[in-house]
Amino acid sequence: MSETADPLVTPAWLAERLGAPDIRIVDATWFLPGDGRDPRAEHAEKRIPGAVFFDIDEIADTASPLPHMLPAPEKFASRVRKLGIGDGARVVVYDAHGLFSAARVWWTFRVMGHADVVVLDGGLPAWEAAGLPLEDGPPQPRAERHFTARYRADLVRDLADMRKTVETGRALVLDARPAARFAGDAPEPRPGLKSGHMPGAHNIPASALVRDGVMKSRAELEALFADAGVTAKTRVVCTCGSGITAAVIALALARIGRWDAPVYDGSWAEWGALDDTPIVTGPA
Repeated sequence: MSETADPLVTPAWLAERLGAPDIRIVDATWFLPGDGRDPRAEHAEKRIPGAVFFDIDEIADTASPLPHMLPAPEKFASRVRKLGIGDGARVVVYDAHGLFSAARVWWTFRVMGHADVVVLDGGLPAWEAAGLPLEDGPPQPRAERHFTARYRADLVRDLADMRKTVETGRALVLDARPAARFAGDAPEPRPGLKSGHMPGAHNIPASALVRDGVMKSRAELEALFADAGVTAKTRVVCTCGSGITAAVIALALARIGRWDAPVYDGSWAEWGALDDTPIVTGPA
């Protein structure tokens, strides 16, 4: 996928290509802690034909105390090979929400050097609403394909990077958490985290980028980012609670031609747990 094209595709686009030999469909459904739902079980019950399940919590650095941190490139390559995804694949990612966790997996593929990846706009709900086919039952094993991971450090930020960003203001931090959590008026869903946000951060809730599970138009997104102070030359970094909805901001930026937006992988799960990280409260 050219990084001048739209990073999202419609159900009609995918339906025309269903079964094409180069298409690999990935179910990236993930639920918030406490939802009590099993995304793998729901994948077995209902999925787009040919889809494989991408376990965000397992295709991750499981040795880290932080949730679903990026895996080592070697682990990522091993796991996606077993899903039947190879170097020449056109990857289409979706989730059962509409547009939520699919963005994280889209970003992860790009971090691992696979640029030919798009998100199904509206996800499974839009696919069903269009009356398109579904399948169920135990997923069939896939033949392994060769996948080469080429890690892109430019799309990732770590704690040290964020400390420098906050200290120098060298990039605009865009935080995808809901406004009440960003302001410190509502508690974090994960225990032990302080409330508030990084100094200088601007709040763009992921929900503001999506309408009825579908991403807003380019014109609407351009206006929203302009209101946040984002110009063509503004350096930005995306963050959220644990690195999931930060990728929704990165996806929206790509839709308006900004393919260079990195994600702070540890996000608030890391920043809000430390004693020495600066935190402020109130609106941006």
